[in-house]
Amino acid sequence: MGVMTDLELARRAGNGDKAAFQEILERHYDTVYRIAVRFTGNEADGADITQDVCLSLADKITSFRGKSQFSTWLYRVVINACRDFARRQKTVHTLQDNYAVFRERDDADTRHTAERRDWLNETVQGLPPQLRETALLVLGEDLNHADAARALGCAESTVSWRMHKVRKKLKELVDTFHDG
Repeated sequence: MGVMTDLELARRAGNGDKAAFQEILERHYDTVYRIAVRFTGNEADGADITQDVCLSLADKITSFRGKSQFSTWLYRVVINACRDFARRQKTVHTLQDNYAVFRERDDADTRHTAERRDWLNETVQGLPPQLRETALLVLGEDLNHADAARALGCAESTVSWRMHKVRKKLKELVDTFHDG
C-alpha cells in the first residue's frame, strides 16, 4: 500500500478500504492499549477496552473529518471508551485507585526514583477525574494543551487551568511532605 499518512489511511478506511483500516489499526494499536491500561491500571481491563475500541473503530472512523490529527481524534475515542467502561463497571473508585499516569522512566530501577514515581502516581490517582484525565494526556502522553483540549472536548484554556491546578496540588503536597 506504500507509506500513507494517517489522514489518507483514515479517509480510505472510512470509505471501506479494509487494507487501509488494518494499517491504521496496526499503527495505533499500542497507543490505544497503553492509554486504556493507564486509565484502568489493569492490563486485562485495558485489553478489553482496546478490543472495544478496535471493534467500534470500523464504524467510528467514518466520522473522522480530518479537522485535527488522527491521533488526537483517536485519543478522544479511547478516552470516551474508558469513561464508558468505568460507567459500565461502576468502578470509578477502582479506576481512581489503580490509575497510573506516568510512563516508566529509564532509571526506574533505582529505589529513590521508584519511590518518587509511586508517590506521584498515588498523588495523581487522588485527583478529581477531569484533572487526572488532563494530566494523563499532558504529562503521560506529552500532548500540548491544544491537542489535549481537542481530545478532551474542552477549551485549551480549560486544559491550562487544569494543569495549573495539578501543579499547584503537587507543590502543596511536596511542601507538606518536606515540612512534615
